[in-house]
Amino acid sequence: MSLQRRGRFFIVITTFNRANYLAGLMDSVAALDPAPDGVIVVNNASTDSTASVIGRAREQLAALPLPIPVVEHQLERNSGGAGGFSAGVERALAEGAQWMWLMDDDVTCVPGAIGAFGPWMDKYDVLVGRRYDAAGEPFFWQHTFNTFLGIPLPVRGDVFARSNEFTTNVGCFEGILLHEDAVRAAGLPDPRFFLNWDDTTYGWLMSLQRPVRYVNEFVLHKARAQRSVDLGIRHLNDSSDLSRYYVMRNRGLLAHYLRIHGHFNAFGFGLGTALTAAKELVRLVVVEKTLRGTGRLLHGWRESRRIMAANDFEPMPAIVRGHGRAGNS
Repeated sequence: MSLQRRGRFFIVITTFNRANYLAGLMDSVAALDPAPDGVIVVNNASTDSTASVIGRAREQLAALPLPIPVVEHQLERNSGGAGGFSAGVERALAEGAQWMWLMDDDVTCVPGAIGAFGPWMDKYDVLVGRRYDAAGEPFFWQHTFNTFLGIPLPVRGDVFARSNEFTTNVGCFEGILLHEDAVRAAGLPDPRFFLNWDDTTYGWLMSLQRPVRYVNEFVLHKARAQRSVDLGIRHLNDSSDLSRYYVMRNRGLLAHYLRIHGHFNAFGFGLGTALTAAKELVRLVVVEKTLRGTGRLLHGWRESRRIMAANDFEPMPAIVRGHGRAGNS
């Protein structure tokens, strides 16, 4: 890999009240070979022992033969995954990052992950690697975004059967690798999403400007086990009332982005919204074996209608080179 493309490689982690998982993740960062040039940990106003875990990790990574600086970016309130990654990417740019590897706190890194990304970094600006689930099996990921419906759709069969790269048009903040050029062109992740649809939308926006590649490299392990049902063409994992609300509410934000880029179809989007609600109902009944949570779906849908009706929506702007403000550390 060329030194120019290698640049400064930063890991950007968003964490909220999962200190035990974060500790395991930071241990795995310490074992990365090659190592990153720095780590940004966005503490999303955690109230547990997260700050102490970050402090211990800073000492641990500073004591390595090649020290890895750890920057804690403290937020005053919980801004969700979307707000956390928006702040984390902005901070990484301010720290001089050329590459940003985004991940949640409930994963661990495969030791050779950065090296595995290396050859692909010579060719592409946006990469999504593969993940193992908590049982060590390949973790299912939706592969394409259908703009007519406004929902991601799975691809049948093995997408790597004929090639080790797959052209996609979605992102995943649990392991997406971004070059600063892609970030500056698309702007920061939109914090208004809070949770759900943020990475799907961000990956799609980037795909309008440059290739997005899903590559046959296992780079992360899921550390948190989830209840799951295999439906054949896709898996359904358990969820939460908060997620159920935002998966419906954020349809309103997604609609605005589709409109701005000339891909909004009212009928198709409405059908996609109905399919999203149906999927969540199936998730409730089949995976979680309850109907509690339907009220959150309805509340989220009503809020999405209000958001869609707003006439003052502005997308996240592109970033002028040199932009970026440092936060608290």
